[in-house]
Amino acid sequence: MNEDFHLYLDSADLADLKTCLPHPVVHGVTTNPTLLQRAGVGRAALPDLLKRCIDLGARQVQAQVYSSDVDGMLEDARALLSHFDPGQLVVKIPATRQGLDAGARLIAQGVPVTFTAVYAPEQAHFAAQLGAAYAAPYLGRLEDAGINGLALIGQMQSLVAQRSSSATRTRLLVASIRSREAYLSLLGLGVGAITIPPRLFAELLDHPATLAAERGFLADAQALID
Repeated sequence: MNEDFHLYLDSADLADLKTCLPHPVVHGVTTNPTLLQRAGVGRAALPDLLKRCIDLGARQVQAQVYSSDVDGMLEDARALLSHFDPGQLVVKIPATRQGLDAGARLIAQGVPVTFTAVYAPEQAHFAAQLGAAYAAPYLGRLEDAGINGLALIGQMQSLVAQRSSSATRTRLLVASIRSREAYLSLLGLGVGAITIPPRLFAELLDHPATLAAERGFLADAQALID
């Protein structure tokens, strides 16, 4: 399987995730405190939710720290990591001054890190400089702020590609994707990862014309003479 591109599902709702998983095109599942609150999942229940995702075929899952200071972030990360095998959990940390510090310490210990809430090209560059697994900008939120999100993410992608190597590759993990058109535009930019809501997964995989053609083929197959 080609591991060059990573598709994630962005949800903490197990029922929604089960409509998509297992499937070989899905690399993993991303969560954050907002998604957890929306799904009614508490901190104590998060590890079990993510383990269920792994049981359903996710190769990696992502969970965010809850603290804003370095020591607190590291403590949160250690607590989350204790439930998983090495490499299964990617720790999400906001790309603040303190977050970059905490993330760098985790990366030095071999922990995969996503620097999230990336809004500026230099933040993506710092993530790649530190060897993060991912840097996560929010396309929809950028556009809501009146910014040309695709142009900015294109700039980020260029900077990340310059800093990455075959040994230490940082992928842009673009979130806040609201349409098939946005998804295809991001693929055109060459981003390394995208996370989508489960509702968009069906739109991408279940093309009406393909399903109609399948129905026709199946009907004709039933009519074939042995």
